[in-house]
Amino acid sequence: MSSEIKSAPRPRTRRPARAHLFGPTILVAIFLATLFTAWTPSSLSVGKLSEQWALLMTPRPVGAEPAVSTPLPPLRIGIVAGHLGNDAGSVCVDENGAVTLTEQEVNQKIATLVQNSLAARGYQVDLLQEYDTRLAGYRAAALVSIHNDSCEYINDQATGFKVAAALDTRDINRANRLTACLVDRYMRVTGLTFHAGSITGDMTDYHTFSEIDPNTIAAIIETGFLNLDRDYLTNRTDKVADGIVQGILCFINNENIEPTPFPK
Repeated sequence: MSSEIKSAPRPRTRRPARAHLFGPTILVAIFLATLFTAWTPSSLSVGKLSEQWALLMTPRPVGAEPAVSTPLPPLRIGIVAGHLGNDAGSVCVDENGAVTLTEQEVNQKIATLVQNSLAARGYQVDLLQEYDTRLAGYRAAALVSIHNDSCEYINDQATGFKVAAALDTRDINRANRLTACLVDRYMRVTGLTFHAGSITGDMTDYHTFSEIDPNTIAAIIETGFLNLDRDYLTNRTDKVADGIVQGILCFINNENIEPTPFPK
């Protein structure tokens, strides 16, 4: 007012502009540190990142308890029982021509054990048939199709297992990692050898690879030959299934693996 005596204005000290950014900078730093420390293949979902970011950026009153995060749904994994619902696959017969074993039987038994083992660990596991309608656009952290090789005697070297991923996968690095994890863990658990030399186009061009969502990392494994490996596959099926489970867990949990040579 005009009746008041105005004193001379005191010069104001200008604070550096970056001081105003201190709070947000620390907030972003904490978020990034949390994000990359907790990174696993299971945290790649855009939805999960959005949820984490929204939770961190939600303002809370001073002194309020930290917000409790809504538990995320369990990670989804797809397991295909080769030939199930379609045909018998390889058929084993005795000297009289009577059927004694089919590939589909072995595949389904292994796949069911794998499903149960992963489900017991808290994962959401879909047991799928060979041409399951759910495979169209199927989205999961990983999908593994289980098969076996011929009942016929080929030669003494026709023993062991094979693993392959799609040639045209969108993420070759993660596909190679899933393949390497399956090879390393399956070989360790079962003691069977990696029969890399007989990986065929039927494996690398496996029809399921082109049906699922391109972001789903997938592989196909032939767990053995139904001729020379038949005894192991049918009498130690729990070991066969555990080798696959350990390979999937290796991929999901980003575990260390030893370098394994792959065919060119």
